[in-house]
Amino acid sequence: MPLRGIRVLDFGRYIAGPYCGALLADYGADVIRIEGPTGNEDRFSVPVADDGSGGMFLQMNRNKRCLTLKPGSDAGREIVRKLVATADVVIANMPDDALAKLGLDYPTLSALNPAIILVTASAFGSGGPLAQHVGFDAVGQAMSGAVYLAGKGGEPARAQVNYVDFTTALHCAFGVMLALREREATGKGQRVSGSLLGTALAITNGLTIDHALNGIDRGMMGNRAFSSAPTDIFSTRDGWIMTQVVGNPIFARWARLVGRPELVDDPRFANDISRGDHGEELSAVMAEWCAARTNGQALDELGEAKVPAGAVLKPSEALAHPQVAASRLVDMMDYPGAFGPAPVVRAPITLSASAKAAPVAAPQLGADSDAILAEIGYDADAISALREQSII
Repeated sequence: MPLRGIRVLDFGRYIAGPYCGALLADYGADVIRIEGPTGNEDRFSVPVADDGSGGMFLQMNRNKRCLTLKPGSDAGREIVRKLVATADVVIANMPDDALAKLGLDYPTLSALNPAIILVTASAFGSGGPLAQHVGFDAVGQAMSGAVYLAGKGGEPARAQVNYVDFTTALHCAFGVMLALREREATGKGQRVSGSLLGTALAITNGLTIDHALNGIDRGMMGNRAFSSAPTDIFSTRDGWIMTQVVGNPIFARWARLVGRPELVDDPRFANDISRGDHGEELSAVMAEWCAARTNGQALDELGEAKVPAGAVLKPSEALAHPQVAASRLVDMMDYPGAFGPAPVVRAPITLSASAKAAPVAAPQLGADSDAILAEIGYDADAISALREQSII
């Protein structure tokens, strides 16, 4: 496991911080989730277990240990200082003023441990008029242009999945790898900073470059695309499918498949952008073709013709798809009191010469507090005293 021996203190909440920690834990890092003695609010979102722990919590915190702690108390600050001395990485997705209040700002941490790497993920970054404001994934989506473009009928539409949060976590994990690499040469840590707004703008940058250089407001597209067609969702006799026809070779194969080979020579459909301009007409052709077929028939024919397509699946259907099973993407994890084994998708990558850590379910509240405190020098009496004072 490439990250064996790396210790991470995870003060993260919800997705951007915790998922960064989960990715590191997947490949062997010792990640310690630190939350309040009664649990943090992100533990209890959409409960799936008797103790109130939620599905997102089980995903974000697999392969971690849990220490409960009041980090703002005097005794809590002392525990944090001792932990920082043993750690390589600290994750905290919160504004700078909150970091300073808890003693998790980079100057404080680096004075305790010059090799420490601090990873922060905020809503808007550390500078500018919104620096001290808070935000979630949907705010980043909205401010990037994506919510407007996905709208239909004059009403904007956001994605239900938190792709800005997850991609921020990926950027932060990439930053950790860079900082660890640099530390090998210098022996010193540094701060890695990410933001939801920065991530959202990076994802939509092709769209904003298009507007900056072409000066065109593409408007609301719904399920269609302005830069390809037929890219849309279509109804079949028993369901829905999505196609994404990009590039002249794929368009030619699609035209032959639907019995309209003459479309290839039509100047209105000469390239992706012109096809996007006439996407409504091409979608109508595809809709007629799909209406005569079942999902299975349509996808078989599209697959044979090498035209990109997939079924529109409900969440209840997604993990049951044969391709998911064949790809071995899911680890079934037993969490005490859960309403069944949790199907957790860990880092969806494989390394040819390095394995992931064995799958371990997310920790119960404070499950590892005693062991972690013992590792930094607290004896049983001291731990009992901390518990009596509700510090842990």
